[in-house]
Amino acid sequence: MTDTLRPVDTVVDAPHGPQKLKRSIGVVGGTLLTLSCVTPASTLFVVVPDLFGSLGTATALTIAIGSLLCIAVAFCYSELGTLIPSAGGEYAMVSTMAGRLAGWLVFVLSLMVVMIVPPVIAMGTADYLAPVVHLDPAVAGAGVMLLATLAGLLDLRANAWITGIFLVLEVIAAAVVAVLGFAHSERGAGSLVSLQVAGSGRHTDTVTAMMVVSGLAIALFVTQGFSTAVYLSEELEHPRRNVARTVLATLAISTVIILVPVVAITMGAPDLSTLTGGDISSMVTAWSNSAVGTFVSLCVALAIINAGIVMVIQNSRVLFASARDKAWPEPVNHLFAKLGRFGSPWVATLAVGVPGALLCFVNLDTLYGVTGVSVTGMYLLVAVAALLSRRGSHKHTPAWRMPLWPAMPILLIAVLAYILTQQETSYLLWTGGITAVATLYWAFYLRPRRESRWLVSLPEDQRA
Repeated sequence: MTDTLRPVDTVVDAPHGPQKLKRSIGVVGGTLLTLSCVTPASTLFVVVPDLFGSLGTATALTIAIGSLLCIAVAFCYSELGTLIPSAGGEYAMVSTMAGRLAGWLVFVLSLMVVMIVPPVIAMGTADYLAPVVHLDPAVAGAGVMLLATLAGLLDLRANAWITGIFLVLEVIAAAVVAVLGFAHSERGAGSLVSLQVAGSGRHTDTVTAMMVVSGLAIALFVTQGFSTAVYLSEELEHPRRNVARTVLATLAISTVIILVPVVAITMGAPDLSTLTGGDISSMVTAWSNSAVGTFVSLCVALAIINAGIVMVIQNSRVLFASARDKAWPEPVNHLFAKLGRFGSPWVATLAVGVPGALLCFVNLDTLYGVTGVSVTGMYLLVAVAALLSRRGSHKHTPAWRMPLWPAMPILLIAVLAYILTQQETSYLLWTGGITAVATLYWAFYLRPRRESRWLVSLPEDQRA
């Protein structure tokens, strides 16, 4: 167990060593891809309605608190991402700073998030294509996942343009919702802190502080995609400078795009029952007309497709990096590390896209809760790594450095640990069970082969 907090010796690729991704995008391209992974419109229309259902008028407040917490998280990601610019993202950062077992657990948590979220969101496509065509949610979701997989096989620069165009459309949709909500305000700004939710039998229930704390796990997930910037760090030009810029810019932009429409919806919903119902499309239609409602719905459908493309890109980079770092038996490592003609890890892309399509036919009702727990746990371990980021040689390594260190990661660790204690037991058990199995894999396969397995590597030009 001493491996847990002992930093690993980072391996830098030799000229003829493991393949590395090419640097082809700058801050603008990286921000477009990262924003598309946050996918503000699909988050607004797919995830936020669940928060309205449980938190009512406290939804905007909860998201605002979650966004403030994410500033501290973004600082941790920015510092670690410039110290350890690897496609492995969280697991490369945590392995290097906090030890191989901690890095392995972060890898498992991140893999849970990136494998579950795309099909869950993709299944929402059918609802927003309904004004044009009626499709089975599972079939529509599987189609989106397969389309995203094909797009993920292309060059990353091409995908930055594709997702950038889709991103413009979803920002327009979010703006339309915000304008209509504010124009039809039924209540003042005081309603944002009124902490009310519609109960059964038309009764009004009070949202307690503990309910807000419990909802923070999902609120953290709302803007979670900003961490995609560290997965792209091997493909960003000048990563020491551009990783931090991309992380922080994405968090700021995505928070505005999501939070402003949530405030508008809270103030513009005709009554508390409608707000708690969370049917945003119906509210948009009521505020305007069916044509505007159809336009917004189609923009959301495109946003979901956009999110699928970027999430498949992100997930494939995680698998590519894990294979390069020898996380699996050698035949599996060889396959996942293959690069195609466009420079993308094509086997890893298929490995995340095709199972994602199959997951669309599985009952995923509890997976939002599991994802919230996984994101919170992942952020917690990243904060621990950030607390250890200025030990030894890393103390003098050129990198972006967060303000208020070490107070920032210490406070974040305390808050995230408390949020975990307020989650439903079933979600904690599901997540804990999966991480327990992963720990057994570590104990019986990876740890006995520590000289040849789970070797964190960085590209040759890591100090670019």
